[in-house]
Amino acid sequence: MGTPKTIGSGQLHAAIERLAEGILARHARPAELILLGIANGGIELARRLGRRIGAKRVGTIDISFHRDDIGRNPIPKEFVPTQIPGDVDGATVILVDDVLFSGRTVKAALDELFDHGRPAKVELAVLADRGGRMLPLAADYTGLEIDVAAEEKVSVTLDPADSDRDGLRVAPAKKTAAANQS
Repeated sequence: MGTPKTIGSGQLHAAIERLAEGILARHARPAELILLGIANGGIELARRLGRRIGAKRVGTIDISFHRDDIGRNPIPKEFVPTQIPGDVDGATVILVDDVLFSGRTVKAALDELFDHGRPAKVELAVLADRGGRMLPLAADYTGLEIDVAAEEKVSVTLDPADSDRDGLRVAPAKKTAAANQS
């Protein structure tokens, strides 16, 4: 296992800007989009992207009941319920998350989203893609691509009160946490 690596706030802010520019390049009317931050890591990122692109509908999507490992891992105490600001039927929805790994979190988010209706289109924006997919999923918008070993954990901090404290850290995973990353 390697030594811990960090990415500072400046690089993360540039990555968030790349995400926003990518979304704006594809969508002439971003106010009509629905951005849904996947709880918990994608919530603050969705808020920031929403402000940056002028999206009027930013919400959260909780995957707790759609996780394929719910039998091994209880619902987290920091439960954030799904809050979708508008009707998803016929809408363009962008799912937003901090880290893309196996793809299982995205699959769970899609399951939850389709419990609420049928969007015309669903896209995925991730701050960091660490590779290692177990499902055939890819992000439409990626801020950073990082090279991370399977036994390492990627932790992102996006501080809502002080963006200068934002950071990404790659460190050896605890043995029990390695199987839970998404």
